[in-house]
Amino acid sequence: MTSNTPKSPLTTVTGLLSFVLIVGGASGLLHEWLGWIHFMGFVRFLAPDGYEIYSYVVMVVLGVAVGAAGAAGDTLTRRGRA
Repeated sequence: MTSNTPKSPLTTVTGLLSFVLIVGGASGLLHEWLGWIHFMGFVRFLAPDGYEIYSYVVMVVLGVAVGAAGAAGDTLTRRGRA
């Protein structure tokens, strides 16, 4: 069952940021390991030369952390309203 409570703008921004970090990092890792094309090519500018794999792993981990923090904040906000 879906609820009709509106999402806060911060929840939307953290969800978008989490998605970009996870997909961009995973895309970069696939490109480094398998030679596939970059799905989100702009993330290559965020990774310093020689440290690409580390940078992409950090992006994925940071994306998961931002997503978890956003979900936890949304849960706490909903619990406070009820």
